[in-house]
Amino acid sequence: MISYEVEKNLPIQDFMHVLEDSGLGERRPMYDPEHLERMLRNSNLVIVAREGEDVLGILRALSDFSYRTFIADLAVVSSRQKEGIGKGMLEFARSLAPEARLILFSAENATGFYKKIGFELHERCFQMKTGVSFS
Repeated sequence: MISYEVEKNLPIQDFMHVLEDSGLGERRPMYDPEHLERMLRNSNLVIVAREGEDVLGILRALSDFSYRTFIADLAVVSSRQKEGIGKGMLEFARSLAPEARLILFSAENATGFYKKIGFELHERCFQMKTGVSFS
């Protein structure tokens, strides 16, 4: 049976494994474990999907648990994708902050998943990449 829980001390190796195996590692600084460690430790919400001792998925977010939950990573190991694990982690996140709007950037190949489960595309999302100066 799959369980969903808030994880305070996820080993960096588990985080890196799920990112890499899920395909999300292609968009993360996998070459820099210290950077990944900071990403993980400075998130105030990390949800893990487990089956026994096996980590199947990770949701990493920043939340005020009231108004907004910004999801930074949602990753499920490749062999267990399309089983509802990602949706389960999102539902668990929503249960922790039912009034908070869930917000995320989608990987190109995941837009169909998010639309299917009820996310809407927001036309006013902005980003400033590193190395870009303020005008």
